[in-house]
Amino acid sequence: MRLDHQVIGDLISPGSSVLDLGCGDGDLLQWLAAEKQVRGQGLEIDEQAIYRCVSKGLSVLHGDLDKGLAEYHDRSFDYVILNQSLQQIVHFDSTLMEALRVGRSVIVGFPNFAHYIARFQIGVRGRAPVTSSLPYMWYESPNVHFLSISDFIAYCKARELKILQRVFLNDKRRVVVFPNLFATIGIFMLAS
Repeated sequence: MRLDHQVIGDLISPGSSVLDLGCGDGDLLQWLAAEKQVRGQGLEIDEQAIYRCVSKGLSVLHGDLDKGLAEYHDRSFDYVILNQSLQQIVHFDSTLMEALRVGRSVIVGFPNFAHYIARFQIGVRGRAPVTSSLPYMWYESPNVHFLSISDFIAYCKARELKILQRVFLNDKRRVVVFPNLFATIGIFMLAS
């Protein structure tokens, strides 16, 4: 199991309701249903990924996060997850605000573009970074927003969002010292 999925699983209470936005192949949602007995639903834009989710017995709808979440009522889920998807959305701010409207808590996970290897590749090599958490060449990348952990914390402060939990990871373990420099992934649990 991926380390970021384990951390997200630790943040979610057993038996809760979960909406996984940009759920991909549904691996996290499947694990949460089996191990945490969550009532889960996914939303995904990639039709092939949806077929893989359905073959796993998951409830996943086809949808574009940039078009909003109008079909969901306020606070209709205990948790809304945006893991490795928020940086790929054009309308970052409105999508996150919609997730906060729909969920009591929102869990966000994203690659840290300020990791020291990415900085080295930009600063010394003069090239767009390719790392374990940023595995795409610049011309293939689905990422629209290039944010760091420090950027996201400043954003939350400016938008007056409550950060309930924060966990920083590299490829193998949690990072506790200088996460903006040494973490490849930031995971935050938010509330409005």
